[in-house]
Amino acid sequence: METAIVDKSQADDATSQTSDSKKVVAGSQIVVDDKPQYSTTKVELWAFYVYYIGNNGLSGFNFGPSQFQNLLFLAGYDPSQPAFTAPCGSGTDCVLPFAGRVRDINSIVLLTNGISFALQAAILLLIGAWADYGSWRPNITIFFTILAVGVSFGWLGVEDPSKWQAGVALYIIGLIAYQCSLTFWTAAFPGLARDLPEVQDSAQEVEAGTKSQDEHANFESIARNWVSNISFAVCSAGEIIILAIMVGILKGIKSDQSTENNTRAFSVLIAFSGGVWLLCAIPWFFLEKRRPGLALPPGSSILTVGFKQTYIAFRECMRLKQTFLYLIFYFLMGDVLNTTVTVIGTLQNSVVAYSTLQLTLLLIVGIVTQGLGIYLFWFVQKKFGISTKTMLSFNVVWIIILTIWGLIGVHTNKFGFKHVWEIWLYQAYYGLMVCPWYAYSQTMISEVSPLPQMFLFFALFSVVGKTSAFIGPFVTSAIITASGNNDSMPFAFLFALGTASTVFLWFVDVDKSRKECDDFIAAEAKRDAFELSK
Repeated sequence: METAIVDKSQADDATSQTSDSKKVVAGSQIVVDDKPQYSTTKVELWAFYVYYIGNNGLSGFNFGPSQFQNLLFLAGYDPSQPAFTAPCGSGTDCVLPFAGRVRDINSIVLLTNGISFALQAAILLLIGAWADYGSWRPNITIFFTILAVGVSFGWLGVEDPSKWQAGVALYIIGLIAYQCSLTFWTAAFPGLARDLPEVQDSAQEVEAGTKSQDEHANFESIARNWVSNISFAVCSAGEIIILAIMVGILKGIKSDQSTENNTRAFSVLIAFSGGVWLLCAIPWFFLEKRRPGLALPPGSSILTVGFKQTYIAFRECMRLKQTFLYLIFYFLMGDVLNTTVTVIGTLQNSVVAYSTLQLTLLLIVGIVTQGLGIYLFWFVQKKFGISTKTMLSFNVVWIIILTIWGLIGVHTNKFGFKHVWEIWLYQAYYGLMVCPWYAYSQTMISEVSPLPQMFLFFALFSVVGKTSAFIGPFVTSAIITASGNNDSMPFAFLFALGTASTVFLWFVDVDKSRKECDDFIAAEAKRDAFELSK
């Protein structure tokens, strides 16, 4: 099947007929099917949601990093004493030799995090565009999911501090597998939203002349937000159940009775979350409709198309000015948030003394408030018809406040993620005010990207996000080392960068972006750039 896109010179026509029954409404990105080949069913949509319950980050993003830092702490030593003669805890600092020098363990975590994200960026440059071609994307999601589950069970063999080097490998591979599976799963949501029966009906109304293109665009935008936000809400509800079971597991293995039990408990929780992930992923593996992608461009192979298309996407972003502005904002703010959460996570682990029980209870608070926060944001948006950009802008303010909170701790121990009560407050704050970022920032990508190459631009933004995510940890790791192991000093850099990034979001104009995408699609159609694979 091939899709023809209307040339802008045909503006006097209502629609342009494509092969078979597919049409594209002139002057818009609205795809209309007289007899849609694919329609999103409730079963497929719920399989999409349930997958996210498993891919919740508990193994690769929460307990994995905590276990890694815990092993570093147990293997490290007090730098005020001769090497390895005084364990960590006897002084204020904890260090280990890593990457050619003796480093603070928090700096090691950030540096390892940066290495992981650098590898992710390289991988996505190679395979990121595969989501656009044929039916590759579901296979990539399946591969990285199985890899992540395997790494989760691998942690069962790393329960002794002497094996912390193996923890480095598991930490890096686990983060890569988690983030890549999340990236390619997320790339499915614009297609799911576009193929919702109510969205297809709305597109038909545009064709019939009973609804304007702007009304449909706003309707589809709300549908994308709905799919994105509901997926987060379902994930939150499922994650609360998982965490409640984990509390029972911790009680059963008596995690709070000894350091050895606590360390073993980390690995057990990681393996358990990996098993749950696999169970939740299986329905999506079988129920996702394999919607056709684009045909490979002439002269390209599956091994080279990723690099070519990433270059093309960057080049086209220079033509799509609003997309480019959002790309810059996403690069900077994504770096700020990812690094801020990692820095706070290292401080949190130290404050609660790596207690698996406390960390699990803290996660329960965070997940409950996350579900509540996403629902409240969505309720307000739907009730008052607020745009995605406005909701995202409001969310960004609270992210910057989070960096200010940490910045206060540079010169005082009374505030700045230094006390247990602050960590509890942080979890509630993060869930309510910060977590909606993950829904709205992704939805915003779909609002400033041309429809026929939606996956390509999602891959581009993922590459940009991963690139920024490894720069931040490298910089903050260097800042900690240069400041004499002051773990709060990175917040100065994060506050400045976060504030600067808001300027680019302010200048993004979604209406102009739609016009730019229309012109882009019409120009690209002349080169048959969007031929669908059959």
